[in-house]
Amino acid sequence: MAKKKAKTKKTATSSRKFSLKLNRQQKVVLGSFLMLFGLALIVAFISFLFTWQADQSILSDPANRELAARNWLSKFGVVVSNFFIYDGFGIAAFTFAFLIFLSGVYLFFGYASSSLRKFWFWGILVMIWFSIFFGFFGQTYPLLGGMVGFEMNDFLQDYLGFFGTILLMLFLFIAYLAIRLKVTPEMIAGYFKSGKKELQDAFDEQQENISETEEEIDWKEKAVVKTEEPKPKSINLSETKSPEKKSEPEIGKDTTTAEDDVAMEVETAPEEEEEDNLSKKLVKDFGEFDPTLELKNYKFPTIELLKDYGGSITIDQEELEENKNRIVETLKNYKIEIAQIKATVGPTVTLYEIVPEAGIRISKIKNLEDDIALSLSALGIRIIAPIPGRGTIGIEVPNKNASIVSMRSVISSPKFQNAEMELPMALGKTISNETFVVDLAKMPHLLMAGATGQGKSVGLNAILTSLLYCKHPAEVKFVLVDPKKVELTLFNKIERHYLAKLPDTEEAIITDNTKVINTLNSLCIEMDNRYEMLKNAMCRNIKEYNTKFKARKLNPNDGHKFLPYIVLVVDEFADLIMTAGKEVETPIARLAQLARAIGIHLIIATQRPSVNVITGIIKANFPARIAFRVTSKIDSRTILDNQGADQLIGRGDMLFTQGNELRRLQCAFVDTPEVDKITEFIGSQKAYPDAHQLPAYESEESGTGVDIDVSERDKLFREAAEVIVTAQQGSASLLQRKLKLGYNRAGRIIDQLEAAGIVGPFEGSKARQVLVTDLAALDQLLNEAPNN
Repeated sequence: MAKKKAKTKKTATSSRKFSLKLNRQQKVVLGSFLMLFGLALIVAFISFLFTWQADQSILSDPANRELAARNWLSKFGVVVSNFFIYDGFGIAAFTFAFLIFLSGVYLFFGYASSSLRKFWFWGILVMIWFSIFFGFFGQTYPLLGGMVGFEMNDFLQDYLGFFGTILLMLFLFIAYLAIRLKVTPEMIAGYFKSGKKELQDAFDEQQENISETEEEIDWKEKAVVKTEEPKPKSINLSETKSPEKKSEPEIGKDTTTAEDDVAMEVETAPEEEEEDNLSKKLVKDFGEFDPTLELKNYKFPTIELLKDYGGSITIDQEELEENKNRIVETLKNYKIEIAQIKATVGPTVTLYEIVPEAGIRISKIKNLEDDIALSLSALGIRIIAPIPGRGTIGIEVPNKNASIVSMRSVISSPKFQNAEMELPMALGKTISNETFVVDLAKMPHLLMAGATGQGKSVGLNAILTSLLYCKHPAEVKFVLVDPKKVELTLFNKIERHYLAKLPDTEEAIITDNTKVINTLNSLCIEMDNRYEMLKNAMCRNIKEYNTKFKARKLNPNDGHKFLPYIVLVVDEFADLIMTAGKEVETPIARLAQLARAIGIHLIIATQRPSVNVITGIIKANFPARIAFRVTSKIDSRTILDNQGADQLIGRGDMLFTQGNELRRLQCAFVDTPEVDKITEFIGSQKAYPDAHQLPAYESEESGTGVDIDVSERDKLFREAAEVIVTAQQGSASLLQRKLKLGYNRAGRIIDQLEAAGIVGPFEGSKARQVLVTDLAALDQLLNEAPNN
């Protein structure tokens, strides 16, 4: 036993040594040293190329302080440069200096080290190849290949000969192009073909311009009847005229015929060709249309506005070993043998991947979820059996010390910065600590759910922050619905930059349910208008349309304009369904079904993912879903069609699906002061005169101005008025029950009662307010009315 413990201690200590990672401060220090050292080597090498002969005396006695070196880095530069260039690899040694500098850059800025290892591997091979290649000229120019290059070249020529060495070098060169740069003969042929095509297109365009210019000159010559001889290639309008008539101001019969011929040619030219030529000329004269020109000096928020929470993952080897042993021991208790187990450490959760022995049923391991959770004394154990595409079984175990995934680390990651997406959203990090970025335009709508305090509002802020960091105000607009009235108020500062609202409304962030219904219906009108514009432009989606508009192929006088993306964000959908019901669900379902192609995307969040809130119609059109922690398996199945959300640990721990597999993520954390700084930074810049205006919408059920003519009132108008005033409840359903009417007739009477001033305006699903207190006041009101 003692020997076994000693062995385990040795393996633990050795694994700790191998898994030692530098923290951020150490990386900055080491990175800055390597950058400066690499720069010093480059300077010394360049100087050595010019001063190596003069500094040969230094090499015999470098410690002699009386000898002065001409190298820019003095004796250190002479010794190091002589070692790497003259005694080493020649001028190919510059590769080594560059690799050291590059390593410093990667450490200093915190880039992933996986690609750096590739740079070193291929860089050293390239350095050796160039050294051997320049070794052919080693006797004449010793600095080209260095001692290593000359000797290796000489060695190869002894066994392969001169031509054999050249063939070997050529083979290595082709192998490098194919493996490292992925160059193939087809690519080279395609490059030459495309180059040839570009030259041909340029030549054709030049010829077109020349012919257009000559044609213009000929028309001018004809108009003023010049005496000059026209060019033979141009359309000559004066060829048929006699020399005597050249000075006459009148245009003869032959000239008219020539004009008619040209006119016929112009008329028979295809309209599309003319439009293409016009658009090309406009692009040539003015360039492509730039939608950001109105706010050309707009600056995106800087990364310094976001806080760095020091979210580097620290691996606790003891915790990993302890959890691994407990998992193996628990499975052994149930006679389940494990062939292999490995761990992937994430910000909040560690994934243990196990490969069971042959003959073990997966369902048997799946049923031990609670037993494994008991043995590990951990909350939120989740078993993935099997992991899609890997052939292993995953056991997710929460870390004892969770790391915060800061919004700063996610926004500054290369994956987000280089994302070629229309609407990139950085949601957080995966279990393997990779930044997770998705495109909202491809989702095309997102449904979020989770219990109170589990991270929904932070998730919404993370999504909005991602879009603010990558999209110009001309490219995207937000419609924000906040029934809680406190979650999205910070975005009021960017109203004239990024927000969209109904005309004649004071606040862009919608908190009133009646305005929500009008806004949703207004978005439906905007959707229909955009589809009409796409139909006229013969485009299938907003990307094609905007590309065509930027290329000046669509005329603004025909109603065309640049279309920004519109993102509708609803923070508490359950409250809207409770108060407005179908009036909200119907336009949302319509937008979800149709609005994808024209750039309107929906993000809906709710605390209560029950079936009466997230109905089948909504779920069918929201394939992308995010589930934070929920309280029951039923809620998890409602939002994800799968269980698992009830086993999350909260505080931003979430499951994401886009219609296929579930992915566990740690949501990026962006605090309220950070959002405040970002909106303050944007709001302080020059903005548009007003927020983006949505189409005006008049509620069909408002009843305003209907049946003002008293003669058109219903026969039961007075009786209905008495029923409403007596019950003090202005609803059509009350009239249906009391007077035994159909819904349409009861609705018309309610409109007439509103026009008469007996009931108030439409208020969503609530009953209308009764403006008359009793029957006496009703009689007085009706008797005072004209023609009653």
